[in-house]
Amino acid sequence: MQTRTDTGFTLVELVTTIMLIAILSVAVLPRFLGSSSYSAFTLRDEFIAELRRIQLMAINNQDRCYGVNVSPSQYRMMVFQTNCTDVLITGTSQSLPSNTSLSLSGNTTFALRFNQDGIIAPQCVNACVVKVSADETLDLTIESQGYIHGR
Repeated sequence: MQTRTDTGFTLVELVTTIMLIAILSVAVLPRFLGSSSYSAFTLRDEFIAELRRIQLMAINNQDRCYGVNVSPSQYRMMVFQTNCTDVLITGTSQSLPSNTSLSLSGNTTFALRFNQDGIIAPQCVNACVVKVSADETLDLTIESQGYIHGR
């Protein structure tokens, strides 16, 4: 008598494979197919951290002014003389990832200067809202008292 050996996959193996493919397609595929895989949340948090760092430097070093210059493709820290106009040190530029932007009042080129109290004056008398655009658009708010946060 001959024994028959069936080859193939069991139902459990097929269901497990289909579930793994479904999970991967939901979790991973949109990151590769999206127009920008760089998150607006990531860019906003990165820029908030940079602004807070510069603000702390301005508060702790009363003999200089600190600020950040933003262009459509990058941003960089700037250190100024006590008069807040003559550039003392130009920081290393941080490139913005492709398909991302920072804008203030619709302008993608702007400068923010912190005074010795950590306040951006005169631009943010009421508050400044920087628009952070990547896969979506988010707001970064700089309050008149100097508090920097995302909404």
